[in-house]
Amino acid sequence: MDCLTQAVQLRESGQNEMALEELLTLEELLRDGKLLIDSAQLHYQLAWTYDTLGLEKEAVPYYEAALSGELSKEDRAGALLGLGSTYRTLGQYETAEKIFETAIFEFPERREFQVFMAMVQYNLKEHKRAMKLLLQEIAEHSANAGIQKYKRAIAFYADKLDERWD
Repeated sequence: MDCLTQAVQLRESGQNEMALEELLTLEELLRDGKLLIDSAQLHYQLAWTYDTLGLEKEAVPYYEAALSGELSKEDRAGALLGLGSTYRTLGQYETAEKIFETAIFEFPERREFQVFMAMVQYNLKEHKRAMKLLLQEIAEHSANAGIQKYKRAIAFYADKLDERWD
């Protein structure tokens, strides 16, 4: 097992501080040229670990570095979600919106981006757009029998919440 995999396993087992120490050591070895490792993957894992520790500001440059490198499709989606969500929690809503727009364009099949975009729209006081995104997501993708029974009505009203039929 390689060092990066070990550090990821530490994080996944809840040993976040130990994982961070391992990852920072790997970053230093990489920077000194003493280790050949995928820098984009290392940066992604560092960002994720900082996020897990609630250190969002520290995570940002690592997400950005990871995204500027070559990540697998799955990891790129994860890094976009992490970065967008982190910017949202830091109150940088317009930046988060741009990240999620990119993610939705690149990964239209990944429905989680719509939900996170709805959170950003809420923060931007775009409540109608946020509700529309969520209601469409629920109508289109919920497996709940009651939701499915009223799917057409939910989808119809998604962008008509303020309309009245007196």
